[in-house]
Amino acid sequence: MDRSQKADAVAQLSEVFAQSGVVVVTRNLGLTVDQSTELRTKMREAGATYKVAKNRLAKLALKDTDYTGLDEFLTGPTALGYSEDPVAAAKAVVEFAKTTDKIEILGGSMGAQKLDEAGVRALASLPSLDELRGTIVGLVNAPATKVAQVVNAPAAKLARVFGAYGAKEAA
Repeated sequence: MDRSQKADAVAQLSEVFAQSGVVVVTRNLGLTVDQSTELRTKMREAGATYKVAKNRLAKLALKDTDYTGLDEFLTGPTALGYSEDPVAAAKAVVEFAKTTDKIEILGGSMGAQKLDEAGVRALASLPSLDELRGTIVGLVNAPATKVAQVVNAPAAKLARVFGAYGAKEAA
């Protein structure tokens, strides 16, 4: 890489850190190409990105961001998983780490809040933003459904009573 390419890489990483809701740092312990491709695919499906970046360039990009605490994790063969959704990247990395021992979760950060491995795993156990939205819509919708059922119940009962009387007289 020449100087301009390094400057571009630092600028891209700085933009990533500015827009991300969470960043997870992992150590690669001999991932095969197929495993790496599988991980990237799962990350993309979850709405996250997985990128191998030079540690020195990543440390330069971390300066003047909320993620400055991550530089202690950037030693050895590391990679970054990040997403705008504060749970997506952590969830995808933790799920993949369960399937192989060739990736180690070092830690992460959710804005200025630095997370260790246990913190990343705890974050991954939370419901995603879409799941929370669905739960809220369900909670808001449930009372309206119950009101409609209560209002319609007396009419339905009357219809059944009249139907029973009609069947009784026909017999």
